[in-house]
Amino acid sequence: MESLSIFLHNLTQQTLPLWIFVLLSIVLILFLITLPFAGFATYLERKVSADIQARIGPNRVGPYGLLQFIADGIKLILKEDIIPTASDKIFFRMAPMIVIIGSFSMFVIIPFAQKIVIADLNIGVLYILAMGSFVALGTIMGGWASNNKWSLLGGMRSAASVISYEIPAALALLNVILVSGSMSFGHIVDQQKFFNWNLFHNPFLFISFFIYFISALAEVNRTPFDIPEADSELVGGYHTEYSGMRFALFFLAEYADIFVICAVATAAFLGGWHVPFLNYENIAEGVQLPLQFIITLTKILVLFYVVMWLRWTLPRYRVDQLLGLCWKFLTPLSFLMVILTSMWMLCFGGRSFYGIIIGFFS
Repeated sequence: MESLSIFLHNLTQQTLPLWIFVLLSIVLILFLITLPFAGFATYLERKVSADIQARIGPNRVGPYGLLQFIADGIKLILKEDIIPTASDKIFFRMAPMIVIIGSFSMFVIIPFAQKIVIADLNIGVLYILAMGSFVALGTIMGGWASNNKWSLLGGMRSAASVISYEIPAALALLNVILVSGSMSFGHIVDQQKFFNWNLFHNPFLFISFFIYFISALAEVNRTPFDIPEADSELVGGYHTEYSGMRFALFFLAEYADIFVICAVATAAFLGGWHVPFLNYENIAEGVQLPLQFIITLTKILVLFYVVMWLRWTLPRYRVDQLLGLCWKFLTPLSFLMVILTSMWMLCFGGRSFYGIIIGFFS
């Protein structure tokens, strides 16, 4: 079975011009992955928060409230699109589009299975970091263009948090690159067969996983790092003046970003579609792909649940606490992890804990 990326590439070379290929890729990502998941994620978060707070949550629209997110989407589409008179109308319109384009673009390199990936780029890690910054550009632009002091303050807070936390997140992924010898997520996952998950490769990668996860939460403005929105302080932050479908785009981008950071953590640290004691060579070829997809998606959803759990458990940091955590603790610690991981690779020849133990007893 050809992979999705190879199939679309062959299709482009034979029958379609490049712009149609790009359009088909965008439609595929938008309607088959991002929009359904982002919609379902809003339902899932409301159910998780209700359970934590001893409530029922959505239970009216559809069985168990499963169609609630469709009703919410229709409501937002039908609402009036209001643009403030004193705003910079061009940038005001562009901001949500930039955010959603940046968020959806990151889905291109996520490996859901060995042959379910749109483009397994050899610079996948750099691509993810670049597109994450692209999303931040849209939030800053939306805050500035709104001509609202609360929106502007939210945009500036978003800039500060993204610029700060991108450093420890990138350094944490640098440790994965040092161990794997590649920036391709497909290659990184392939090297984590059986017991060789990067999470357990060495103690420093174990710590790097938590550095990455905390930093990524701050980059996507999730509690306890949601100071760019901060409803109790900024009335919603950079999207205060947005309504209707433009607000919905910001909302969809937030859940798409959460999915992406969980998918990157799964591919970089948690073995992707690999689990201990499972050898895909012993499984029928027709079963391998669905099984890999289910395993990958399960890991992503578990991390997604943790993100929601944290939102309804922890209080929000102050701005000084947020930046202090990054510059005084996470950044120095991430630099130290890079040095110690390099020393581990030098001393043990790149072998993991599992490899060292197997070598010792063999």
